[in-house]
Amino acid sequence: MKLEIIRKIIGGILLVSLISLIFFQPFQQYINIPKTITVFEGQDYTFKKAGPVSAAFVSHNSKNTLDQEEHSVSVKASEKGKNEMLLEYAGIPIKKVDVHVLKDFRVIPGGQSIGVKLNTVGVLVVGHHLINTTNGKKSPGEMAGIKIGDMITEINGNKIEKMTDVAPFVQTAGQNGKALDMVISRESGKITTKLTPLKDKGENTYKLGLYIRDSAAGIGTMTFVHPQSKKYGALGHVISDMDTKKPIVVEDGQIVRSTVTSIEKGSNGDPGEKLARFSSDREIVGNIQKNSPFGIFGELNKEFKNGVMDKALPIALSHQVKEGPAKILTVVNDDRVEEFNIEIVSTIPQKFPATKGMVIKVTDPKLLAKTGGIVQGMSGSPIIQDGKLVGAVTHVFVNDPTSGYGVHIEWMLNEAGINIYETPKNKAS
Repeated sequence: MKLEIIRKIIGGILLVSLISLIFFQPFQQYINIPKTITVFEGQDYTFKKAGPVSAAFVSHNSKNTLDQEEHSVSVKASEKGKNEMLLEYAGIPIKKVDVHVLKDFRVIPGGQSIGVKLNTVGVLVVGHHLINTTNGKKSPGEMAGIKIGDMITEINGNKIEKMTDVAPFVQTAGQNGKALDMVISRESGKITTKLTPLKDKGENTYKLGLYIRDSAAGIGTMTFVHPQSKKYGALGHVISDMDTKKPIVVEDGQIVRSTVTSIEKGSNGDPGEKLARFSSDREIVGNIQKNSPFGIFGELNKEFKNGVMDKALPIALSHQVKEGPAKILTVVNDDRVEEFNIEIVSTIPQKFPATKGMVIKVTDPKLLAKTGGIVQGMSGSPIIQDGKLVGAVTHVFVNDPTSGYGVHIEWMLNEAGINIYETPKNKAS
């Protein structure tokens, strides 16, 4: 009996000790120190520590140093390379941390309003159309099993690139009473089907019974330009077809300069919108090679300055972004890029690409008065904090137009095919 009581007492003491250890400040700080620290040349990384904890590099073959104070340690990154840092508590080793110092990396922030034109891979089916035939109303496309969101990529073995490629096949097949051999690209893969065009008795022409589209246009905001490769990123989110609500599969596309003509101010339940037009000369300043969840990407073929901040800035990785004041660059009038104050309300250090890494709030009185906060067309506006490009505006909260989401810049750079872990090579002239 006494032995059982002693066991319970010892168990209680161990439980209390474990709980106390969990809430012990040095233990909490030890848990919060990452196993790997990544920082760029010329930057510092600081983490909190308890007084008795000390840090030292295992090897001293680089110019990187540690600056230790009573409650913090700062890694002073001066040279690209790897170091191993050892943490000790009262002389006892407690943790090893890998320190990766990356080559200094910089991009030019955007903020310019851009016009976007996307050309699809094949033609996109955006709806079914009932044809008024002598035997009633029918849709040959629907009867052939073609769905909204499908891409028509081939007809009778011929590649289809635009809507004008379709009509000659439809009329010829209709007059000869033959079915068309259709190749359809769908999310689940490619399928083949046969479609027999029907005659519209009101117009005396043959039709597919489908609404189709081969391009899409809109406006957005430039996020960054990589000065060496001329690669760019914009928008910060995927472009979806307005009818199918599905991402547009891009064959190619172009971006042009854009001018903001007016603003539809946002309010609760209505996010508002930038109203803009393509520049009068419609000069193409770059191509579009990719439409992804993180924005559109391609290469510039013309110089495209914002006139406010045209020098390359360092970037911040997701774990380096902090809550607090920041700025965005965007256009709200004509084609003039301006700086506006925002607050980064929350930020999530991310190990893997994700589109929603930050919550931001517009605090600038001038921008609030003009737009009510974040409006459509502002997506892609670069977010700058402490002189570093940290991300881009992506979405607005419908019930609070002053606030929205941002994406971390490292994921957009990754989608653009820019390797921040290597020294960039200059683009061949």
